[in-house]
Amino acid sequence: MKTTLSILILSTLVIMSACSSKSDFPVSKVTPAADITAKKSKDGQGNYTLEIIAENLATVDRLTPPGNNYSVWIVTKEAGVRNVGKLNVKNTKKTTFNTTTPYDFYEVFITVEQKGDLEYPSGQEIGRARL
Repeated sequence: MKTTLSILILSTLVIMSACSSKSDFPVSKVTPAADITAKKSKDGQGNYTLEIIAENLATVDRLTPPGNNYSVWIVTKEAGVRNVGKLNVKNTKKTTFNTTTPYDFYEVFITVEQKGDLEYPSGQEIGRARL
């Protein structure tokens, strides 16, 4: 019985990890100390979730040129580039971002913007990762 339960739990973990992908952003020329990771997974309703963890990311007002926010973008096959929110950097040691979208995406990138509700990126890109 214990062996069957262990196999079931292990199988569940393997299936769950197969449904997600994780990618590290390359070192940015704009924010070289930042260590940024993105994780994509699919939820039970068929939506896609995005989790970003950023460590040592400078606040946007300290950049050259300074900005007002970090915008998070996804690249999809069916809907092109989509703004999925802002990365709020309050504690530069560690910042997290989570969102859910109906669009399947294969790439995520972050830009420094003056406005947060843009439909298309216009600011400086700090990093891009393929998922």
